Amino acid sequence: MSSAARTGITLSVVVPMFNEQDALAALVARLRPALDGIGEPYEVVAVDDGSTDKTPELLHDLRAGWPELRMVRLRRNCGHQAALTAGLELAVGAYVASIDADLQDPPEKVAEMLALARAERLDIVYGVREDRSTDSGFKRRTAGAYYWLIRRLVGRQVPAQAGDFRLLSREAVEALRELPEQHRVYRLLVPWLGFPSGEVRYVREERVAGRTKYPVGKMVRLALDSVTGFSAAPLRVATWLGVLSFLTCLLLVVFSLSVYLAGMTVPGWTSLFVGVLFIGAVQLVCVGLLGEYVARIYTAVQRRPAYFVAEDTGTDPTAQR
Repeated sequence: MSSAARTGITLSVVVPMFNEQDALAALVARLRPALDGIGEPYEVVAVDDGSTDKTPELLHDLRAGWPELRMVRLRRNCGHQAALTAGLELAVGAYVASIDADLQDPPEKVAEMLALARAERLDIVYGVREDRSTDSGFKRRTAGAYYWLIRRLVGRQVPAQAGDFRLLSREAVEALRELPEQHRVYRLLVPWLGFPSGEVRYVREERVAGRTKYPVGKMVRLALDSVTGFSAAPLRVATWLGVLSFLTCLLLVVFSLSVYLAGMTVPGWTSLFVGVLFIGAVQLVCVGLLGEYVARIYTAVQRRPAYFVAEDTGTDPTAQR
């Protein structure tokens, strides 16, 4: 018997949080009415990703008046995808939705996702942003470049402009739990499963409060994890750069022999300098790409848990992965 059947919970909503004390009140004000209106048993799994503000204390206070709220507190900050992993693995609902706490993705769409999944017997329903005008121009351009690159490398099954706002069936969640991935990027893992899927479109809103938890550094790290975790294309790029370097060296050899035979053996420090720089740059790029893949192998061999649970108000507080 599945955990959903044992608990009778239809819907679990996973909300990763990191220093979201300023957004919590607004989140509850919209999320709770949206879920109460569905008329189904539900739970909200708020995963505190090692917050340093008052987020854990506020969650404890909110639970007194909202019995469906469940708090999972991680021992340290593990990152958004690890917090999402914790929520997905601990949620017990027949369907599991994930949403961020900043209210850029509307909680009211969860009911529409659930209705679509049931009506069309879908295992996955993506929340797709059809309007991102509230984002900065830099954010829109970098996001567009990211999805263009990923769809070119991984495949067209990755929905454009679909982040981590989605609904999964229990079967899809169990399939994700069985994957041995260490660096999880769910916006690529979920489409890779190949389950029947649909889309719910929405307008992306402004962040309700606080500061973004995805600065440029984390965006770059997400892009690197996405590319190296789902495609060997960078290694092929390294190979082609090596071929290009070899061909360039051959041309330089032919050129130097021609100059020698013509009796114009004037010291050409410029060509030598440029050639050394080019070859050195290609070698460093190739070594860097290899290093990214070796680092992933190293992490996989270590098999360290993606997170440790310090407290779970719904289950054994010593549970860990």
